[in-house]
Amino acid sequence: MYYGDQVVATAEEYAQQAEDIAASAPAASPDQSEWMPLGVFALTQDGQASGPDPTLFLQLAISKEGIISGTLHNSADDTTRTIEGMADKATQRAAWTVVGETRPIMETGIINLTENTAPALVHFANGQTQQWLLVRLKEPSSQP
Repeated sequence: MYYGDQVVATAEEYAQQAEDIAASAPAASPDQSEWMPLGVFALTQDGQASGPDPTLFLQLAISKEGIISGTLHNSADDTTRTIEGMADKATQRAAWTVVGETRPIMETGIINLTENTAPALVHFANGQTQQWLLVRLKEPSSQP
């Protein structure tokens, strides 16, 4: 992995760092934290100019402590799974995974979660890393 033209870590080291960040989330009761919604995102593999409609949707929130919580919905098989993770204040990386699983891990820069479209890395159990795209969905209109 590179930062500019400087090597910062091997792909394996970078994925392990993401796993460490995601796993560092402390156990916390959702009602004992103050949460800020980050939005709902459609997930697509980056670089696809066109193709099938997305089937993965991610809803995220973050606590003041940097804990990330939310859901991952797969509309293809109508399943919804809880995700959890953490934002690392020092590196500004946010990483999360499905509760009870260590891979795949999704990560992005915390600032990217304020954008309408943003890149994200997905680290799979087989050692492969792919770049995906987060596309913010517009909030539904409250007007009839």
